[in-house]
Amino acid sequence: MDFKYKIDVATPEDTETLVNFQLAMAKESEGTELDYGTVREGIKEGIADDSKATYLVARDDQGQPIGMLMLTTEWSDWNDCNYYWIQSVYVAPEHRHNGVFHELFDFAKAIAESEGAGALRLYVDKNNTSAQKVYQSLGMHESHYLMYEL
Repeated sequence: MDFKYKIDVATPEDTETLVNFQLAMAKESEGTELDYGTVREGIKEGIADDSKATYLVARDDQGQPIGMLMLTTEWSDWNDCNYYWIQSVYVAPEHRHNGVFHELFDFAKAIAESEGAGALRLYVDKNNTSAQKVYQSLGMHESHYLMYEL
């Protein structure tokens, strides 16, 4: 796989950038103001513990982070394997529509496939039609499951 951007797993040095990406993503996508300290601790925990999350970072040719996604897993006893979930997707506005997410997605897909994942899933706000079109263009399709929460 040839990548235009450098995609790698986040390290503790990426924490502040990931926090800023998350705060911007919540504000932009949901109009939500997240608590900086809580998000920072959450990202630190995710970076430190692979069982919680794996953050993938896309970097430009100067090595600066320009996008991210978080991968988590869910155990399926029906299929005796993990399902991988893409979460916390963010690409800096000035780098959108340049293939950054596509490369992050391809990297995440390669990880899931190499681990024998039963599926690679994500959830998206039902009103975010532009994101839905991107996911469909990458071969993803709407699941037959609905999500509920309490």
